[in-house]
Amino acid sequence: MSDSEKSMAEGIRRGDNRAMRDFYVSYGGLLTAVCSRYVADDDDVKDVIQESLLSIISNINTFEYHGKGSLRAWATRIVVNHALGFLRKQKRTASIFVDDGQDIADDDTGDSPPDIGDIPAGVVTDMIRHLPEGYRMVFNLYVIEGKTHKEISRILGIKEDSSASQLHRAKAILAKKITEYRTKSR
Repeated sequence: MSDSEKSMAEGIRRGDNRAMRDFYVSYGGLLTAVCSRYVADDDDVKDVIQESLLSIISNINTFEYHGKGSLRAWATRIVVNHALGFLRKQKRTASIFVDDGQDIADDDTGDSPPDIGDIPAGVVTDMIRHLPEGYRMVFNLYVIEGKTHKEISRILGIKEDSSASQLHRAKAILAKKITEYRTKSR
């Protein structure tokens, strides 16, 4: 474990407030950004982050080091799980995977993603954050978290085909938003 990660994890295990503060300073922004990719409302994000941080602190004894960045990865998984749990508690998951009526042709997205190198990261994050909830969940799990459609179907309780369809639609909407952003930026 890097000295920073090691001292942070050990300090949190001991209940050291400074270690907890250092953890929050080091990872709070990242974990909030991760949560924001799943939960759109800022007040809800704050609630989920608070619950996640409590869970991280209370479960730090279960953390095992597996290489550089493993503390960050472990904490990120906790935030994702809390965000998905929050959405389930809101009873949104059953109704968010229905067709929203948006017409998206099958050829609206190519095999290669659009180039976003010239678009500020905050703008791209905002585009993702404003996807319809089901699309956003599947997009994040597939593209950002690297889950397969089989894993996503298990996590969200949907069919693999539904996961693939939601991803396709999310990519199409994002491609359209990227095109609109570039048109407005000219």
